[in-house]
Amino acid sequence: MTGPRDQFKPADHPNDHFLLTTVVGSYPKPKWHDRARELFEDEDADFGEDEWEESKDDASRLITHEHERAGLDVICDGEMRRNEMVEYFAHRIDGYEFNGRVKVWGHNYFDKPSVADEVEYGEQWLVEEFEFTDEVAERPVKVPITGPYTLANWSFNEVYDSEEQLAYELADLVNEEIEALVEAGARYIQIDEPALATTPDDHAIVGECLERIVDEIPDDVRLGLHVCYGDYSRIYPEILDYPVHEYDLELANGDYDQLDVFKEHEFTKDFAMGVLDAHTAEVESVAEIKENIKKGLEVVPPERLTVSPDCGVKLLPREVARGKMENMVQAAREIEEELDAGEIDIVASGTQAHADD
Repeated sequence: MTGPRDQFKPADHPNDHFLLTTVVGSYPKPKWHDRARELFEDEDADFGEDEWEESKDDASRLITHEHERAGLDVICDGEMRRNEMVEYFAHRIDGYEFNGRVKVWGHNYFDKPSVADEVEYGEQWLVEEFEFTDEVAERPVKVPITGPYTLANWSFNEVYDSEEQLAYELADLVNEEIEALVEAGARYIQIDEPALATTPDDHAIVGECLERIVDEIPDDVRLGLHVCYGDYSRIYPEILDYPVHEYDLELANGDYDQLDVFKEHEFTKDFAMGVLDAHTAEVESVAEIKENIKKGLEVVPPERLTVSPDCGVKLLPREVARGKMENMVQAAREIEEELDAGEIDIVASGTQAHADD
């Protein structure tokens, strides 16, 4: 399954080689937008639906343009309209309900939803978000969407006989939403499945979910799968059979300790490798990011390498996130120039990248 990648190469791209640069999804929200949410949720505040919609539109427009100024080839709005990757969707899927917050790690809490009735597709989830972003953007827009396995795994199941059955029902709903997104013009969809690598014995369930998701989706729509955390050796190379074009994987945070996993078997899909640590509030230098990109070229050739952060960067200070994006794009363009000049000789699939003697 080779991805329709060239459609995202800018017409004025300066180099012959093209390393697609993008983001995973979330981005730090402006402080005024967080304050707007607080006011909207305060019953005593004179801040209604119209004001809240204006804040979401303004934040989406601001971050979309910030991504474009950083030079990213494919952008999104930083998920300015979303609060959390499961909760946001559960509020829009018939059959879910909420019963209070649960502690997940440290001092962090999550409003974990419960499936209290059969899940059904009601209102559209992301179409309006995409349409607004696509209208204000000059670059192609990617749409991240939480996958059915994570939606099921991170919920209380009070209805279905198994989590597997719930995941398959949710996969059919995700398919409906992606069909609506494609109808609206979306051409780059990223399925987020962070639960996959934490419960790797279920990779066959995720595979079946993806088969349901891609049913009747046109070939020119690029489909990516984002996975973070966990032990990749327990899901690779089996995941190469999934019907997606690209795998987006967190590796920088672990100092690329798991990179060799992907060199033991030929990586036959596109490789969106994390070259920025989303968990550290330090801006990596261009030189450091270039070395990280070269690690990706040990796995796949340049025409199949996508350059991105490890994960969403919403927990970082905004100026740090912006600096990381700018340096990442600069590093990618410099690597392209060196590839054009023949200064980097790349032999992927288990062979180390090295400079010409």
